[in-house]
Parts: sequence; C-alpha cells; structure tokens
Amino acid sequence: MRIAILDDYQGAALDAADWSGLDADITVFREHLGDADAVAAALEPFDVIVAMRERTRFPRAVLSRLGRLRLLVTTGMRNDSIDLVAADELGIVVCGTGIAVAPTAELTWALILGLVRGVASDDAVVRRGGWQTSVPADLEGSTLGIVGLGRLGQRVAAVAHAFGMHVIAWSPHLTDERAAALGVAAVTRAELFERSDIVTIHLGLGESTRGLLGVDDLRRMPRTALLVNTSRAAIIDDAALLQAVAERWIAGLGIDVYDTEPLPADHWMRKPDSPGGTRVLRSPHMGYVTAGNLGIFYRDAVEDIAAFAAGAPVRVLTS
Repeated sequence: MRIAILDDYQGAALDAADWSGLDADITVFREHLGDADAVAAALEPFDVIVAMRERTRFPRAVLSRLGRLRLLVTTGMRNDSIDLVAADELGIVVCGTGIAVAPTAELTWALILGLVRGVASDDAVVRRGGWQTSVPADLEGSTLGIVGLGRLGQRVAAVAHAFGMHVIAWSPHLTDERAAALGVAAVTRAELFERSDIVTIHLGLGESTRGLLGVDDLRRMPRTALLVNTSRAAIIDDAALLQAVAERWIAGLGIDVYDTEPLPADHWMRKPDSPGGTRVLRSPHMGYVTAGNLGIFYRDAVEDIAAFAAGAPVRVLTS
C-alpha cells in the first residue's frame, strides 16, 4: 500500500502519530502540489491519500485521474474541496478525523488582541528605537459582534464575557432564545455591523454563505471598528474586502484565511499597509494548526487507514 501525506508544511505528520503499524510505503509532500494537473500527476501512484483540510482540491476531474486511489482521508469531518459524489461513483472511500475547535477560537483572540493592542506595530517601533506612539482602545465595555454562534462562536463569546465586553450575534437561523441562553443578544445583520467595535466571522462555508458578506455590510461598520476572519475567505466578497482596506472603511483587519492559499507573490494581501490606512494583521491559515490538533488528525488518519485495510472503514463521509 502506497500512502501520500499532503501539504505537511511543518513536517509534523510522521512525528504526530505512530505510523509503524501500517504495512505501507509512506511519502510526505511538504510543499503544496499546485494546480489540478500537478496534483493528478504527483498522486497517480498512490492507493491512499491523507489530505490536510482543504489545502488541496479533489474535484471529479482530479479524482477520475487517480486510478489507484481507494481511500482518501481528510483531516476534520468536512471538506468542501472533495467531490464526495464523484468519489463514491469512482469507488473511492472518503474518511474524516476528529478536530478540536479550541485552537481556532484561540487564534481569533490572538488576532483581536494583536490588533487592539497594536502588538505587531509596537514591536516594529521598538525595533526602530522608538517607544510609545499610540493609544490603544479598551476591550472592557466595547461590543463584540459574532457572525455565526456555533461551537466556535460560543467559545469566542465566552472569552469576550471574561473581558467584560458586550456580545451581540447574528446568523441566518439564530433565535433570541438560543442567544440569550449564552448571554448574547441576537440582533439583525445590519445592527451587528453598525453597532460592533469588533466583528468576528464564525460561519461555515456553503452555497448560502459564499460571498454572503459584502459592500453593504462593511460600509455599515464604524471607521474605528475591526474585522476578524478565521472562518473561510469566501464568506466575505474579496472585492468588497479589498475596497474596505484600500479606502479605510475600517480601522483594522485580522485575517487567517485567503481566497488563494498559499498566497501568490502578487496578491493584494501581501502588499504593505498604507500609512494611516487600515492595519492588517495576517496569519497563514493557522487557526487549526496546533500540536494537539495535528495529533488528533494524524492518529485518526492512521486509524482510518488501518480500519479500511481491515475491511471496516470508520468515520466515512458521504454526500
């Protein structure tokens, strides 16, 4: 059995779990493979592929070219980059793994605090020989707006309460009763963007949420407000986000997810911030990347492969 482990940027996969029990030849790809042709060419010899979240896409056009592939493991229990219908038709079993939600909530707060307290800009000032140059805002008494009050949104809300913040939330199906049970006020979408000092996105990506947030939403935000997205880039219309940053509709943007990953050299997100413009704090899609989460991913991947080899697949994903 030949196994490919994809997009292991940190070279952590083989140390995160015990692979020795598998009778297999394992190849680790540290670098992103690239476009569909490159993916199909590189992976054609493999029986099993372990994919890291949605870093590599597996549409029908790619899966149909992988004649040896019998098992595709994705880390996490959902992967919108895999065509599950095509996989089923081609006889490819797709399995998932467990995933922890705490790491992404933690990074959300790292970005919020980094923006509010100017951590990166203050570091640059000190390195240049300067000292105090700004007056940061307070979290206590400010308003956090959460778009999507699921498992992640709830964790973020709990921390906001510990900071003494007011918390409001909106999502398409959020009820007053459910929000109130979490100590959160449910508001309309327009109210959330108008009233929040900080807006953080925690919706899942689907047809109903792709491009959901656009010009009208970002225009409603106060010019002093901050926007944080550790969910999916496609939830916010990219052209609207570029305009909001270029024209300084908001004071700061904390971003962990991008329309193209890794970021191309000429991507607008890689350009320096304009003096006096929107401050952008960038993280390279690290929301789920922690030692603990990688351990869950790869231990479960080993278990998935062993179970498949024994004829009893576990954590099977279906369309």
